[in-house]
Amino acid sequence: MTAQIAAAYVVIGNPIAHSKSPDIHAHFAAETGQDMRYERLLAPLDGFVATVQEFIGQGGRGANVTVPFKLEAYALANSLTARAQAAGAVNTLKFDGGDILGDNTDGVGLVTDIAHNAGFDLAHKKILLLGAGGAARGVLLPLLERQPAQLTIANRTAAKAQQLVQQFQPYSGAGCILSACGFAEATQQYDLVINATSASLQAELPPLAASVFGPATLAYDMMYGPQPTIFMQFAASHGARVRDGLGMLVEQAAESFFIWRGVRPRTDAVFAALRAQL
Repeated sequence: MTAQIAAAYVVIGNPIAHSKSPDIHAHFAAETGQDMRYERLLAPLDGFVATVQEFIGQGGRGANVTVPFKLEAYALANSLTARAQAAGAVNTLKFDGGDILGDNTDGVGLVTDIAHNAGFDLAHKKILLLGAGGAARGVLLPLLERQPAQLTIANRTAAKAQQLVQQFQPYSGAGCILSACGFAEATQQYDLVINATSASLQAELPPLAASVFGPATLAYDMMYGPQPTIFMQFAASHGARVRDGLGMLVEQAAESFFIWRGVRPRTDAVFAALRAQL
């Protein structure tokens, strides 16, 4: 890299041109009166650590990290929050002297969007989490902290879901039943069904029984777009209320902003603006 990096904050990924993070954080900075700049930073696939170190050397204060570098960010951090340790991945870095703090704001972004924006109380609810990859791992701890009655992880390979159950069992608390199954084994009706698979990116649907949805069910897809995802369409056709992941994107960004600046921005205006742009 030869170009001077002028921004104090960046989002690092490859590819990165599509990222909405600069628009979100510019709005947050204007709203809260924070003097900061935020830009996109493309890192070579084999050059994440060097890119971060150069950015720090040029005065960088913090970074969001997106695909495919969240595991490398986890390894680079020399201190980790509890939720980053649980997730095994980092999407937010804060640079303070020689310290590199790694955090993961995806889970709190999801929970805030569901609990605050959608008005859905997670306590004592039955939750079905679809998928056992990085997206699911990143949200499990914040979900369990809301003390649901039951959290079932369903995955194409049940053994992979069972590994997550074993890892997160200590966080589940006495009142929560944490379990794993294959997609086809999830048949009871749930209060909340979260799609943490990447199926919606390919306009595909996890092989899921319609019986998991009911008129009181909230069906949440972590993906978002100008139209409801195929998962949302399927859930709605069986009576569920549906919501996509745009709010999660905004709320996880707000959490990163708070980590860096110590100020918690409002999210409703930027959410409405992004929705209008889709």
